[in-house]
Amino acid sequence: MENYRIDQSKGMEIGLYSLGDYMPDVVAGKYITEAQRIKELVAAAKLAEEAGLDVFALGESHQQYFVSQAHQVILGAIANATSKIKITSGVTVLSTSDPVRVYEEFSTLDLLSDGRAEIIAGRASRVGVYELMGVNLRDYEDIFEEKFDLLLKLNESQPINWSGKYRPALKDAELYPKPLNGKLPIWRGVGGSPASAIKAGYFGSPMTLATLGGASSAFKPTIDAFRSAADQYGHDSKSLPVGTTSLCYIADDSQQALIDYYPYLNGGWQLLRGSGYPKSQFAESANIKNAMMVGSPQQIIDKILYQYELYGHQRFLAQIDFGGIPFDKIARVIELLATKVAPAVRKATIK
Repeated sequence: MENYRIDQSKGMEIGLYSLGDYMPDVVAGKYITEAQRIKELVAAAKLAEEAGLDVFALGESHQQYFVSQAHQVILGAIANATSKIKITSGVTVLSTSDPVRVYEEFSTLDLLSDGRAEIIAGRASRVGVYELMGVNLRDYEDIFEEKFDLLLKLNESQPINWSGKYRPALKDAELYPKPLNGKLPIWRGVGGSPASAIKAGYFGSPMTLATLGGASSAFKPTIDAFRSAADQYGHDSKSLPVGTTSLCYIADDSQQALIDYYPYLNGGWQLLRGSGYPKSQFAESANIKNAMMVGSPQQIIDKILYQYELYGHQRFLAQIDFGGIPFDKIARVIELLATKVAPAVRKATIK
């Protein structure tokens, strides 16, 4: 489990994650090209590293309004453009992928990045990818659990003999290349379900929990269930990190943050869900006890530390590029997160 540990002597890890969404700038009313959007993902990771952030995560979403379907390829470009920041998926949709191929790809990424690669494996939050990849949605749960189990076994020891229901058997299988340090940190991405968190605890894998909005206290039972299950099944929950993710927008002034961010959040919601983000619900994000991270640097500090008191988590990842936000605003949020928020949060969470 050593490769899962986060150095608590430096405090909480603070980073970014993106789903690679590709939407029009609703304020300016224009699109950038797909090529520019992909290059901006690499540029954001470079800025994050230069500013001193710890992690950059990129997920995949196989549908309109996204460009990171081949997220491993983009992470490879990020590995080449950076030298220190941890790089991870956020998430790799394991249900519609072959764990053998995923392990080969991320082992290669680990070597390209000199040992900085991680995997956060999860199920798709949108089901269109199942039809696209020819996977039966009826077996949604079972497919993921079998593939996640295989991914962990591949990481534990090789050669491997394995058989399952949804993938051909492996006989004395040895995968190449090997990760730099022999193993990869493999996290389980959880959307909020205590049942999925319990499975993460059962497997003894670190957990990344999506906390996109609503009362922060509502997510505590899921984290408690994860740690309880880990201990119950013979793992040391204290050695298994917990990460959280949230939508995030920071401005110098809290009211300006709310004014600036809402058009992008609302526009993105409209494109993906067919209806905008309720203004009354968004207004609640100003409350320190609300999980959505929108406000001034001090508000974001207070929100993260409030969650830390609830969860005792080790990592926070901010999604700062949702809804077609232009790159100059993204760069400013990175600057405020790295120079104002991260130092205060790290100092308060050192162990």
